Amino acid sequence: MEEKLRVATAKETAKPASKKEPKPTRSDKQPRGWTGPFRAIGGYFKGAWQELRQVRWPNRSATWGLTLAVILFSMFFAGIILGLDTAFSYLFKEILL
Repeated sequence: MEEKLRVATAKETAKPASKKEPKPTRSDKQPRGWTGPFRAIGGYFKGAWQELRQVRWPNRSATWGLTLAVILFSMFFAGIILGLDTAFSYLFKEILL
């Protein structure tokens, strides 16, 4: 009934050493020339374009639905702010005048 717990040794759990080739040093690579600002700007726009291609764009009906929701919420909160402004203006006029 008693179970013996066995402790694993470091040799059993260690992974075999992987033999990777050393990374080439700067002298092994071709010399890096002046890339120029236009190449950097072009790389930025290339990366941005690749990110835009990955976006899942909504269809036309979803776009109109979200646009309508934004307009309605904006009108709702504008009404709340207008109502509070009118109420406080009335109260301040009654108290101060």
